[in-house]
Amino acid sequence: MKKMNPFLKSKIMGWLFIIIPTFLIILFYFYPMVEAFKLSLSSGKGNNLSFVGLDNYKILLSDPVFINALKNTVLFLVIQVPVMVVLAMFFSVLLNNKSLKFKGIFRTIVFLPSVTSLVAYSIVFKYLFSNDGIINKILMNLHILDEPILFLSDSFWAKVVIIIAITWRWTGYNMIFFLSALQNINPEIYEAADVDGASSVRKFFSITAPLLKPVILFTTITSTIGTLQLFDEPMNITQGGPGDATTTISQYIYNLSFKYTPDFGYAAAVSYAVVALVVILSIVQTRIGGRDETKTK
Repeated sequence: MKKMNPFLKSKIMGWLFIIIPTFLIILFYFYPMVEAFKLSLSSGKGNNLSFVGLDNYKILLSDPVFINALKNTVLFLVIQVPVMVVLAMFFSVLLNNKSLKFKGIFRTIVFLPSVTSLVAYSIVFKYLFSNDGIINKILMNLHILDEPILFLSDSFWAKVVIIIAITWRWTGYNMIFFLSALQNINPEIYEAADVDGASSVRKFFSITAPLLKPVILFTTITSTIGTLQLFDEPMNITQGGPGDATTTISQYIYNLSFKYTPDFGYAAAVSYAVVALVVILSIVQTRIGGRDETKTK
């Protein structure tokens, strides 16, 4: 029996390494996406689905619950993402200081929240901010409050708790990207700035921030996508309440599928609304980032 040509063998193995993952990606990602889109063009209960075309998408425009969920999600996005990115940059610059002792410990402390269980930490936040929780007890013992704040029963404070929770969890995750980017900046640039007598603030805005623009764009886009898919925190901390004050689009999709009378077709249409928002915002952010890059060049 003839041995296979080594070149041909390596070529076949190379194609196998490409074909198998490609097949799995198509099977587990693209096929469900196509089926979900087909489902979004149908309506009905269980297996009794009927084709309705774009009717589900037309209903979205006049659905008050969806519009409210969209407003809540956009509010979380507009407030939380910029705050988180700024905090991630702040901690990365602070923890990249060569003279700082125990940097490894501090970096671990900031990063640890991002590896905690979503459900576990959400439940912890729920108890921290409950009417008789630790936060209220501390504020009352310090005589800052005379009576507890109803964090989870008031629509404003419930939103604040959600924003604090997701900022706490994801700031350290984004910090790692900024930290790795900072460590790749040539230190000679800062040395030249020191020779010119530049202050720390001037060095940050003239050197650090411009060189971090690609990472700022990346973290902003990924954080935007994550916030548009926000589910665990509202579900476990406030259950979308009070009323629908903290209901997000992802939670509304869950409710349509499993809590209300199941309407998988309409739920699929709502999920594709999220896809559309992700694509639009990603394009806008990329264009803005690209324009800034062109100006700096």
